[in-house]
Amino acid sequence: MTNKLLQSFSLPNTVDTFVSGASAGAVATSSTYPLDLLRTRFAAQGRDRIYMSLRSSVRDIARTEGFKGFFQGLTPAVGQVVPYMGLFFSFYEVLRPPLANVSLPLGSGDACAGIISGVLAKSGVFPLDLIRKRLQVQGPMRARYAGGSIPVYEGVLTTGRVIVAKEGWRGLYRGLGISLIKSAPASAVTMWTYEHALKVLRIAKAEGI
Repeated sequence: MTNKLLQSFSLPNTVDTFVSGASAGAVATSSTYPLDLLRTRFAAQGRDRIYMSLRSSVRDIARTEGFKGFFQGLTPAVGQVVPYMGLFFSFYEVLRPPLANVSLPLGSGDACAGIISGVLAKSGVFPLDLIRKRLQVQGPMRARYAGGSIPVYEGVLTTGRVIVAKEGWRGLYRGLGISLIKSAPASAVTMWTYEHALKVLRIAKAEGI
C-alpha cells in the first residue's frame, strides 16, 4: 500500500524503498510491541521469578503499571526500527544487483546482501535498541530482575545521557556483537526466502496458476 502511494510522487527508488521499509517497520513494531516487552522481561528474570506465565504477566503489568506499562520504551523502539528498516532495504536494493551476478551456491547472493545490509543497519541504530531494552525493564519490579541493580531510567534522552555518563560512549554499544550474530543469519534467511518465494509466485502467475 505504501509503495503504491509513493509511486505517484515519482521519488528516487532508494528513497521509495527507505520510506516503504520504515513505514512497514513502524506499524509492525507498534502493533506487536507489548509482546516484545514481555519477551524482554521474561528474559531478564533471574532465579527470583517475577512472572510465572504469560497470562499472569499480562495481569500483573495491567494491575501495577496500567495500560501504559505495556508500551514502556515504545518511543526508542519506533525510533530505532524506522531508520533500521529504511536503511536495511535501501542497502539491500543497492547490494542485491551486483551480488546477484556473483556465482554462489543456491542463489545465495540474496542472502549475502541481506547479511551485509543487516549488519550495517543494525550497527547504525543499535544505541536506540539498547535504550529500548533498558526502558522495558523499568517499573515496580525493576529491582527483582537478574542482577538487581538496574538503574532508574526516564525518557530516551535522559537514558542515553545516563549510560554515557556511567559507562562511556562504548556503553551505548554494549551487546552489539551478539546482536549482529543473531541478526545477520536472520536477515540472510529472510531475504533469501523472500526472493525465492517471489520468484515462485511470479512463475505461478505467468503460468496462470
